[in-house]
Amino acid sequence: MSEKNIKSPQGDLGIKHLNITITGKVQGVGFRETTKIIANQMMVTGFVRNEKDGSVYIEAEGENIFLEEFVNWCHEGPDRSRVENVAVSDGEVKNYRNFEILRK
Repeated sequence: MSEKNIKSPQGDLGIKHLNITITGKVQGVGFRETTKIIANQMMVTGFVRNEKDGSVYIEAEGENIFLEEFVNWCHEGPDRSRVENVAVSDGEVKNYRNFEILRK
């Protein structure tokens, strides 16, 4: 007989928030659009936007297993991109409802 420990909705289900900054040739190559498609497939919520310094910034939320795969994809990016660095840090869960492309 096995029991599952279910405490808080966010604790044991593993919902996390990640702040991700990607540098390299990541603007003008369809990075944001492809990121949205991948995020939706992986049940990741949040947003992606281009930064003035040429990087792409993502806030992503989801279950650990999906976020891990999402970050792995960020290291590859879409076909025309050339990812040089992916910086990931934990953040506070904001409970995004979907994944959006933010345009300034």
